[in-house]
Amino acid sequence: MSLAASALAYGHGSREVGCDIELAIRSGEVMALLGPNGHGKTTLLKTLLGLLPAKGGQLTLDSRALATFSIGERARVLGYVPQAHAGTFAFSVAEVVLMGRTAHGDLFSAPSARDRATTQAMLERLGIERLAQRPYTEISGGERQLVLIARALAQQPRYIVLDEPTASLDFGNQGKVMAQMRRLADEGLGVLFTTHDPNQALRYADRVMLLRDGRSLGSGPAAALLTSANLAALYGSVVETVRDADGRLAFLPG
Repeated sequence: MSLAASALAYGHGSREVGCDIELAIRSGEVMALLGPNGHGKTTLLKTLLGLLPAKGGQLTLDSRALATFSIGERARVLGYVPQAHAGTFAFSVAEVVLMGRTAHGDLFSAPSARDRATTQAMLERLGIERLAQRPYTEISGGERQLVLIARALAQQPRYIVLDEPTASLDFGNQGKVMAQMRRLADEGLGVLFTTHDPNQALRYADRVMLLRDGRSLGSGPAAALLTSANLAALYGSVVETVRDADGRLAFLPG
C-alpha cells in the first residue's frame, strides 16, 4: 500500500518545476523531504495530493492511478496539512477541526455524533481541547498549526502529507508534533513531511528524499543518506556533525 510516483514531472501553469521524481509513501512509514526554499517541495506535495496535475510520469495511490480518484475519494484517503495561515472567518477551533469530517459525508448535512466525537478526540490528541471554542483567527500561529493537523487527522486518512509542520511551533510543540507523526506511522499510516531541519528527519523519519532544483539528489534510509557531505551538496553550505557522549549524531550549519 503506497502513494507512489514514477518518472514524475510536476509544476504549475505552463512551468515545469521538477522532473524524474521516484518516491513512495508507504503505510507505516515516515518519509521526510528536505531541500532549500523555492526548489519545488510544496509544488511536489500538491502534485502528490492531486491538487495540481502531473506534467508527466505516473502517480498512483494503492496501485490505482491517482487521476481516477474523485475529490471525495481522495479526501477520504489523503490528509493534507499546509503551512499555517491566519484564516479569514472566525470559525471556532472545534468547527475548523470538524470540517475534516466532510470527507465522510455531505458538505451540507448536519454533523453526526461520530463526527463530533472524532473532532473531540483529535483536539485531545493534539492537546488543544482547551481552545475548542476560541475563534481560529484569534489564536497563535503555532496553535493554528496544531488545529490544522487535528483537522487532517479528523479525516481519518490512510496517508498524511504535512508541509513544514513545525515551522511556526515553539520547541515543546515541535516535539509533540514530531512524536505524533511517528505515532501515526506506528498505527499504520503513511506520513510525508517537509522540513528544513535534518535533525528532525534523522530522528523521526524512516526514509528521506533530498530535493534541489526540482530533482532528487538522493532517496533512501535516513540514517544512510543524511551525511554532512550530502547536506552540504543539498544546501550549498558547510554542514558540521557532532556526537554526544552516547554517540547520537546531530547536524549544525557550518
